[in-house]
Amino acid sequence: MASGVKPRIKVPSSASAGETIIIKTLISHKMESGQRKDKDGKPIPRSIINRFTCEFNGQSVIDITMEPAISTNPYIQFEATVPEAGEFVFKWFDDDGSVYEESKTISVG
Repeated sequence: MASGVKPRIKVPSSASAGETIIIKTLISHKMESGQRKDKDGKPIPRSIINRFTCEFNGQSVIDITMEPAISTNPYIQFEATVPEAGEFVFKWFDDDGSVYEESKTISVG
């Protein structure tokens, strides 16, 4: 597990049924591409968030594959339609096998 990794998510606390909302995520991660070398000339192992997913009540909202050119601390903004009250589950998958997970609930009113 990479050190200092911290996911942050911004989801409205409520929405109307059928409303499209904007979701913003950012994860603090160094994102090493595997192309650089350390002071001894040895390659620094690749360490990136290689996939991001979001589900709402068990249904996929977004599934992104990230490549080595992704920036440090990747920010992702996307829209989602909220058909009912429920829970968004966000997952970031790291090259080392770690999975960072956060969830946010939303009410419909």
